[in-house]
Amino acid sequence: MASSLTCAGVIWAFLSFLCAAASCVGFFMPYWLLGSQLEKSVSFGTFRRCSYPEWDESSQMTVMVEKCGRYASFQAIPSAEWRICTVVTGLGCGLLLLVALTALMGCCVSELISRTVGRVAGGIQFLGGKCSCGEGMGV
Repeated sequence: MASSLTCAGVIWAFLSFLCAAASCVGFFMPYWLLGSQLEKSVSFGTFRRCSYPEWDESSQMTVMVEKCGRYASFQAIPSAEWRICTVVTGLGCGLLLLVALTALMGCCVSELISRTVGRVAGGIQFLGGKCSCGEGMGV
């Protein structure tokens, strides 16, 4: 197998893939915020939630649903900020994964990644990292 990457490039490719995988797993897990509500442990992320309150028509009161699930629709996400965070974080994870998989392919295919492509990919990766890490923390 021929490679178009230097030793540093191969290390970058594998670290990029590990970081992209960790970002994607973090995006899909509902454990961004942890707390309690109605004496139950509650957690939620940008588009998933665990143990959430729901109105029960039969008893006419709020009950805790003790299961994990996603919001029924994009508009069901609690606020505009969380909807923006969902889109931006999803795009960031997608960019990170695209660059990481391209870099891994560069380990196997000669002349796939040039110095210029490596620099552009690093810039895209930087933007993806900023999107997936920086937007949702202050909301």
